[in-house]
Amino acid sequence: MTRYGLLLLALCSAVILHLHISSIEMSFAAKWQVISSFQAQTFADFQFLYAALPRLVLATLIGAALALAGSLFQQLSQNSLVSPLTLGASSGAWLGLICSAVWFPTLAASYSVWFALVGALLATGTAIYIAGRSGTKNLHLILAGMAIHILLGAVATVIVLLNEQPTQNLFIWGAGDLSQTDWQWVEWLWPKLVLCLVVFIFSQRPLLLLRLGHDNARARGLHLKSFISSIALIALWLVASSITAVGVIAFIGLIAPNIARLIGAKKPRDELASSLLLGVILLISSDCIALYMSQLSEGFVPTGTMTALLGAPLLIYFAKRQLTRHPVTQNQSHFAVTAPLLRYGILLSVLMVLLLALIFFHQPNSQQFWLFALPDSLTFSLRWPKVLAVISVGAGIAVAGVILQRLVRNPLASPDILGITGGAKLAVVFSTLLVTDTIINSTLVAALVGSLAVLLLLICLGRANQYAANVIILIGIALSALIEGVIHFALAKGTSDVYQTIHWLAGSSYYVNDKQAMLLFSIVATLLVITMFTTRWLTLIASSDEIAAGRGVNLAKVRLTLLLLVALLCASTTALMGPIAFVGLLAPHIASLIGAHKAIQQIHFAILIGMLLMLFSEWFANNALYPQQIPVGTLVSIIGGSYFILLLFKQSHKTR
Repeated sequence: MTRYGLLLLALCSAVILHLHISSIEMSFAAKWQVISSFQAQTFADFQFLYAALPRLVLATLIGAALALAGSLFQQLSQNSLVSPLTLGASSGAWLGLICSAVWFPTLAASYSVWFALVGALLATGTAIYIAGRSGTKNLHLILAGMAIHILLGAVATVIVLLNEQPTQNLFIWGAGDLSQTDWQWVEWLWPKLVLCLVVFIFSQRPLLLLRLGHDNARARGLHLKSFISSIALIALWLVASSITAVGVIAFIGLIAPNIARLIGAKKPRDELASSLLLGVILLISSDCIALYMSQLSEGFVPTGTMTALLGAPLLIYFAKRQLTRHPVTQNQSHFAVTAPLLRYGILLSVLMVLLLALIFFHQPNSQQFWLFALPDSLTFSLRWPKVLAVISVGAGIAVAGVILQRLVRNPLASPDILGITGGAKLAVVFSTLLVTDTIINSTLVAALVGSLAVLLLLICLGRANQYAANVIILIGIALSALIEGVIHFALAKGTSDVYQTIHWLAGSSYYVNDKQAMLLFSIVATLLVITMFTTRWLTLIASSDEIAAGRGVNLAKVRLTLLLLVALLCASTTALMGPIAFVGLLAPHIASLIGAHKAIQQIHFAILIGMLLMLFSEWFANNALYPQQIPVGTLVSIIGGSYFILLLFKQSHKTR
C-alpha cells in the first residue's frame, strides 16, 4: 500500500475513533442518519450535530492549517526545527489576541484575527532578523525564537494579572480548546484557509529551487524576497487564524513535516500534502485522547495541553536527528570591547548601594509617591528578606548563565531554556492542581522534585552525546512548550489557588519570609564558592573540546559536573521565587561586553549585574503601579528580554 493509502487509512481510523468517543451513547447508524439528513430530533442528536461533529471538522481544519504552516516554514528556512512555536509566532499571535480583548474589545469581535496576525508577524520577523540569513539553518534561529517566546509570554502574563476580569474568558481558549456548541467557528475559519490551495498550486517549483540555495534559485529567475515574504505571510495567516479560532495548539506544525520526511516525502508538494494529512491525523488523535481523559476524570482536558504532552518527546527525537545531520554553529563571540574593569566595578558597587537605599528608604503612599524616610521596624522586617532573596536569585542565575554560555560557547544560551526551571514550574502546577495544596505550602518541595526529575532526564538523554549542551537546550525547549500547555490548563481552572500559582510562575517575592531568604542565601553562596574552583574548566571548555581534552579535561565528567551546578542553582532559586527569565542570559553578556573575558572576571561581574537587575526590578515592580504590584520575575523578563533583543539588533546590523 502506498504512503498516501496508509495516511488515508490512519485518517479514517482517527475520524471513526473520534466519532465514537465524542458520542458513545449513539450508534454509528444513528450518527450516519444525522449526518446525511443534517437534522436532530433528540438531545443526543443535537449534541452530536452541534458539538461533536463541528469539533471534528474544526480539528481537521486546524490540523491541516498548522501542519501546512510548519512545512512552509521548514522548507523556507531549510531547518527542520522551525515551527510557529519555535519562531515565537504562536506567542505573538496569542499576545495580539490578549491585547485586543483588553484594550480593543469592540474591534476584537470582528478583527481579532488581524491582531493575531500582527503579533505573529512581529514576533517571527524579530526572530529572523536576530538570527540573520546565516543563522536560519541552525539552532541560532531557534534560540532567538524562544527568547521572543519568553519575552512575549512575560508581557502577556502582566496583562492577564492586571486585567483578570477581561481575560477570564480567554483562559480556556488559550489552552487550545476544540469544544464547540455550533458551527460558527467552522464557518468562520474555512474561508480563511482557501490560501492553502494557492500554496499547493504555485509553490512547487520555487520551493524546489530554494533547495539549491539562494544564489542558485535567484540565478534561475526566482524573485527570492518576494516569494519568501509571500509564503511566510500565508503561513503566518494560517497560524493566526487557527489560534484565533481555538487558541494555542503546540507542536503540530513542528512534528507533522518531520514525520512526512521520515516516511519518504521528498518533493516540496509531496511534503506539503503529507504534512497536511499528518497534521489532521495528529490533532484528531490528540483530541481523542483529550476527550477520553475528560470523560475519565469528569473534568476539562484541553486539546492543546494534550498535543504538548505528546509532542515534547517527538521534538527531542527530531532535534537529535537534526543535530546529527547539521551540527550547531557555536560562537564564542560576546560582542566584547576592552574596558577598565576597576572603573566598572566601582560604578556597579555604587549603583548597588543606591538601589539598596532606594528600596529601604522609599516610602510611597497614595498622596505622595516620592517620599523618603527611615523605615520602621515592621517595614524593615518585611523588606530585608525580599532584598536578600532577590540578591541571591540574581547572583545564582547569573552564574548559572556564565557556566551555560561557556559550556555551549554561545552567548544566546540561557538557564531558562535548559529545562530545570521548567521542571520546577511543571511540578508546582501539578501539585497545586492534583494535591489541592496552596502554592505557599507546595512550592519548595514540588519545585525541587521537579528540578531533580529534569536533571535525571537530562543525564539519561545526554549521556550518549557526552552531555552536549545543544541536545540539552533542545530538551529544555520541548519542556518549555509542554509547560505552556499545562499553565494554560491551570488558568482555565480559574480558582484562587490557581491565581496564586500564576503569581508564583510570574516570579514573585511576595511570599518570601526571613527563614527562606537565609536558606536560599546559604545555598547560593555555597554553590558560588564551588563554582570558583571550576574556572579552569570553564576557561578551557569555552575555547574548544580539542583544547580542553588536550589539557587533560575529561569532557563528559566536566560537562556533567557543570550541568549539575547549573541545575542546583536554578532549582534553589526557582523553588523560592519562581522562574526568573533572562537574568542568566543578560548578566554574563553585559559582563563580557564591559571587558570581563576571563572566567573568574565574568563570574564576578555577572554576579554584580544579576543582583543589580533583580534589585531594580524588585523596586520598580513594587512601586511603578503603586499600590498594585507587578511580579518581579515578569518585569525582569520584559526588561532583560527587551534589552537583549536590542543588543542583538545592533550586532546583527553591524555584521551585515
